[in-house]
Amino acid sequence: MRCVVYILPAAKLTLLVTVMSLAMGFVLGMLLAVARVYGGPVLRFAAASYSRVVRSLPTLVMVFALYYVVLMTDFLGGSRLASAVLALGACSTAYQSEIFRGAIQSLGSGQMLAARSLGMSRPVALRSVILPQAVRLAIPAWSNEAAIVLKDSSLVSAVGTVELFRRAEHVAAATHDWLTAFLAVGLIYFCLTFLTNRALDWVERRYRLKV
Repeated sequence: MRCVVYILPAAKLTLLVTVMSLAMGFVLGMLLAVARVYGGPVLRFAAASYSRVVRSLPTLVMVFALYYVVLMTDFLGGSRLASAVLALGACSTAYQSEIFRGAIQSLGSGQMLAARSLGMSRPVALRSVILPQAVRLAIPAWSNEAAIVLKDSSLVSAVGTVELFRRAEHVAAATHDWLTAFLAVGLIYFCLTFLTNRALDWVERRYRLKV
């Protein structure tokens, strides 16, 4: 119990990294998905290349790469938090772009044609017709991505970010009770993931789109 009490405050940083990474992935992933479906040849190639390259790399490699880029360029003050968010956000962008691309394509070309026939421009049709439906269709897959990013946030401990996993290591090093410390952090991750999944299950049921 004492392990949990000491480790739990670090959940704030874990949740902050998770939320910021997911938000970055949502915005950029949506832009990449739109480029893949509606962009010209150059945009489609660039978006597809980014997605394929990043999804082929281990997340831990991205964490270290972005950490040293941020450190060497002094970007955002060389912040460990910034490098963690950029790394997880960059990875999540690639995966979310595939989620949204699939959701957009599942709507079929008739949705865009119908919107254009009503006098909407392509940007207006995207904003008012296509993307609202695509987001609702993507909720189940996006829920899985949210859980993955939450668990992958433990990887940023490798560059010194004191989130849940790093705090558990501190406890284990101080008490020499590694098993208890990591069982405690595992329990916290389980609770956070469970609550996240239940909340997103409710969102899915509330906004489910039948096509």
